[in-house]
Amino acid sequence: MSTSLQVALERRRRGGETGFIPFITAGDPTMEVTVEAVRRLVRAGADAVEIGMPYSDPLADGPTIQAASERALRGGFQMPDLFRLGPILREAAGEVPLVAFTYANPVYRWGWQTFAEDLAKAGYAGVIVPDLPMEEATPLREAADRAGVALVPLVAPTSHGRIERICRTARGFVYAVSSTGVTGVRKRMPEHLSRFIDDIRRCTDLPIGVGFGIGTPEAAAAVAEAADAVIVGSALVRILAAITEEGRDAGDVLDDLETFARTLVAPLRRAEK
Repeated sequence: MSTSLQVALERRRRGGETGFIPFITAGDPTMEVTVEAVRRLVRAGADAVEIGMPYSDPLADGPTIQAASERALRGGFQMPDLFRLGPILREAAGEVPLVAFTYANPVYRWGWQTFAEDLAKAGYAGVIVPDLPMEEATPLREAADRAGVALVPLVAPTSHGRIERICRTARGFVYAVSSTGVTGVRKRMPEHLSRFIDDIRRCTDLPIGVGFGIGTPEAAAAVAEAADAVIVGSALVRILAAITEEGRDAGDVLDDLETFARTLVAPLRRAEK
């Protein structure tokens, strides 16, 4: 089942380039800023945009994204807002696909099928649920398939057999976790990353995106040598935090966001595969 996510990233791969997938937290600090941030990131060269659903116990997220969730929740952001925001984000993103990022508990409480259908109606092309293990993902995966939403799996370094089982039911792309633990910017990429990506590639033809810890153009360029897409979250969320934490003008901060995103994209468009 080919998806708009898969098509967008395969287009980059065919051209010998690497895709760029930025992450921002919905509603941080406001929904209006989120919409404009998506517009700026797309203008900077995003091939897909991850939209994080604020959650009170985000186990896979580092302190920067946890703080963003707390700010959005204090502002009153709730699950229905993710769906209400979808069509507005869809318009801001144009043809660039949107991927929701959320946790299993709120999805379970919403209902697997209802959640998948509401995502599709709101214009999201995919969803990532980092704390939903492969063994428990079948109800959501089947619901997402019926709704036409790609359930993107996370794959951490593990046995080849488990990687193969995860990839067998992957949709959209495979999200390779470059560092075990929580998200956040790291100064160096793990030496084993290239071997890890090769192991995943032996199991699937889907594009492989790498995230967790990428926050500089140099790190993005290093990952681009092996990956089909580079995923960046904390470094972008930290820029947007200046609106609330430093009281800076939203327009100026959004300018900074777009400028920084362009520095991340530049090496991806000349990556040597």
